[in-house]
Amino acid sequence: MKANRKEINGVVYYTFPSLEKEGIVHGFSTRYGGVSKGFCSSMNLSFQRGDKEEDVRENHRRFAEAVGYNIDQLVFSDQIHETTIRRVTEADAGKGFNRESDIVGVDGLITNDEGVVLMTFFADCVPLFFYDRRNRAIGAAHSGWRGTVARIGAKMIREMESEFGSDPEEILCVIGPSICQDCYEVSAEVAEQFQEEFEERDWNEILFQKSREKYQLDLWRANEIIFREIGVPKEHIETSGLCTCCHSGELFSHRASHGKRGNLAGVITLARKGITIDE
Repeated sequence: MKANRKEINGVVYYTFPSLEKEGIVHGFSTRYGGVSKGFCSSMNLSFQRGDKEEDVRENHRRFAEAVGYNIDQLVFSDQIHETTIRRVTEADAGKGFNRESDIVGVDGLITNDEGVVLMTFFADCVPLFFYDRRNRAIGAAHSGWRGTVARIGAKMIREMESEFGSDPEEILCVIGPSICQDCYEVSAEVAEQFQEEFEERDWNEILFQKSREKYQLDLWRANEIIFREIGVPKEHIETSGLCTCCHSGELFSHRASHGKRGNLAGVITLARKGITIDE
């Protein structure tokens, strides 16, 4: 496992060595350190899971304080398992958290503005983080099997090229905590979509056939292949190796809980660490 586990004031979260080395403030939440009850216990960061709003807001306050970002600068994605990407700026700060949002049907966010904090949500799907070291731009995306087979990771990089002049060779990519191949059984219909999209030489790395109608799908490897094919150097791709389903006591997993769960969140910002919630 390449992710670093941290705990501050009871809030447990993960960071990633490549982004830490660059001084990028970021984190991936766990179930620990919040105030939510029941199947949302305890660090649920979604307002969409039937949790009490005041508990979710307190969870956000605690998570922001632990990771070190300004809670009022949060910008939420609005995930629908598609590949729409939106560039956001300081003018979008607070959308989804403390004011109404016009960010609808968006699974990927990008920015080069220090006045915003990008947040995406997960409970088995793959978190993707991006950092362009040359142009100081970041991105965060939600990549389930639909987003992965549609290559949202490559589309994020193309969008960063268009908006910021990013070069794939200068972008660091992180594949965050999500469901592993051993835990992720899919139908033959899903497997066929990956067989149509990916080269035959890659099938054995992405798919393991366990029966005529069932396959085990490796979303981690699929995203690695997507990044490599668009030009990201192998040494710039970091996979956390942490499975949400295997570690469902610590991380929310849709499969392990049969849908009765809260949401984890991935957060990333260009703002410097140490900005407090009250500033």
